[in-house]
Amino acid sequence: MSPAPVAGTGVLGLILAGGLARRMGGGDKPLTVLAGRTLLARVAERLAPQCPAGLALSANGDPERFRAAFAGPILPDTVPDHPGPLAGILAGLEAAAGIAGVTHLASVPGDAPFLPPDFVARLTAAGDRPIALAASGERRHFTSALWPVALRDDLRAWLTAGERRVGGFISRHGADVVAWPVAPVDPFLNLNAPDDLAAAEAALARAP
Repeated sequence: MSPAPVAGTGVLGLILAGGLARRMGGGDKPLTVLAGRTLLARVAERLAPQCPAGLALSANGDPERFRAAFAGPILPDTVPDHPGPLAGILAGLEAAAGIAGVTHLASVPGDAPFLPPDFVARLTAAGDRPIALAASGERRHFTSALWPVALRDDLRAWLTAGERRVGGFISRHGADVVAWPVAPVDPFLNLNAPDDLAAAEAALARAP
C-alpha cells in the first residue's frame, strides 16, 4: 500500500497542458481566454491553495508561451514520442519524488476552470486503493486524480512497453472514485468547443 499523503505539504499539483484547441481555432487550449483570463490561470488559482507543495505544468515545446499565465516549473515529457497524458503524469511524479515530504501528485487538465475547492482533500481521504479518481454525473475523469509517487517506476515501464491508456493504468493498480454533483455547474467541465466556452461564461455570470 502506498503511504498516505502528508497533511499540507504531501501533495504536488500538476496541470496537464497537452490539449490543442482545434475546435476553438487551434493553439494551446489552456491559453484560451474565458471572461478575460486564461483557462490556465483559472485552473492554477483553484488548485494552488489545495497544494502547498506547489504547482507544476506538464507541457512540451517552448515553455515561454505559458509564462504570462503560469509562474511555476514547466515539465516536458521524460519519455519519447509524446504518448499522451500519462507521460505528463510521469514527469510530474518524477518531479514530486525530488521534493522532500511529497508522496502524491494531484493532476488536473488545463481546461477545467471550475475545479472544486475540496478536490485534493476529498481524494486524499478517499480510501485504501493506490489511486483516487474524480467523477461527476456518470463520468469518471481519469486525469483528475491523485497518484502516489511510488507508482512512477511502474508507470515508466508501462509507457516504455507501448501502453498509453490512462484507464488501463488505473485499472492495473485500482482506484477509489469520488463523485461530485454536476449542479449548478459540473466542476470538471472541460471546454472543448465554442459552445462549452459560452456555457462557462454564462456560468461565471450567474455565480462569479
